Amino acid sequence: MKAAIAVTRATFPDILERLQTRFDVLDNQQDVLWSQPELIARLQGKVCAVTHGSDRIDATLLDACPQLRAVCNVGVGYNNIDVEACNQRGVLVTNTPDVLTETTADFGFALLMATARRIAESDRYVRARQWNKTGIYDMLLGADVHGSTLGIFGMGRIGQAIARRGAHGFGMRVIYHNRSRLDPLIEQSCNAAYVDRQTLLSQADHLIVVVPYSASSHHAIGAAELALMKPTATLVNIARGGVIDDAALAQALRAGTIAAAGLDVFEGEPNVRPDLLDIPNVVLTPHIGSASIQTRRAMALLAVRNLEAVCAAPVPAVLTPVNPELLSSPSRLRR
Repeated sequence: MKAAIAVTRATFPDILERLQTRFDVLDNQQDVLWSQPELIARLQGKVCAVTHGSDRIDATLLDACPQLRAVCNVGVGYNNIDVEACNQRGVLVTNTPDVLTETTADFGFALLMATARRIAESDRYVRARQWNKTGIYDMLLGADVHGSTLGIFGMGRIGQAIARRGAHGFGMRVIYHNRSRLDPLIEQSCNAAYVDRQTLLSQADHLIVVVPYSASSHHAIGAAELALMKPTATLVNIARGGVIDDAALAQALRAGTIAAAGLDVFEGEPNVRPDLLDIPNVVLTPHIGSASIQTRRAMALLAVRNLEAVCAAPVPAVLTPVNPELLSSPSRLRR
């Protein structure tokens, strides 16, 4: 008999067909968001699941689904998964790092440029037929990107890729703050300098947030931090909703505390604070940092390969484990 698995969100049809040749697959090609009770019901008898950020995998679910051996998350972030609860029950967790690094860095830089140069405002201006003469000296003036100071909060793979774009592509001075300082050779390759958080906030002309979400990073950028920034500065969030206090940001944008913001992620998404929606100096995108055809396919395929590895051998040779300690102690793995 084929092993029973679940794919909790819609995916590319050919990738789903690949799974169907080897497994008994419960899919969700209608892309309905399952509630926690619905997810638990659908995972009954399943040995593995391909999950997404909308799926909460916690102790309650794991205890209610005793046959579940692995959770293969599509995405580099996995704050939707209680990894410690998985460790305690011998459930492997995998994610999809690396394959989305460059695409997400591209998008982060695109959002920075759209924010700094007021692209979204300009688009609305033209569509509203407000553009009635050329050469207005102060029409939709933005901020230069080239030669400015780029601040990066969170210097992992994506942060480093953004730093390289800024330093080598736009001649920017790059400063960063991270939980720990990078190796000097990595700093050199990014042409980036480590600074404390206050210096990062006060000196950056353009600040990009790429830090993972956790209890310690919740509202890491709030009213006090925004007050330290330049009134001409821009702020971009491609990390996770909740790292920035969206309510404080809305107030700061209205008050002119900072010049503009670009947001791809939000607290409580897909819901967005209503007071952000009618602020002109914020660019809003629907969590599409990794949304290129090639990258989304690569993410889905990596999750599938991890799932296939779990089912192929008694000791899985998964490619990108989040909790590799389970692999070094196979007796702990759920059977």
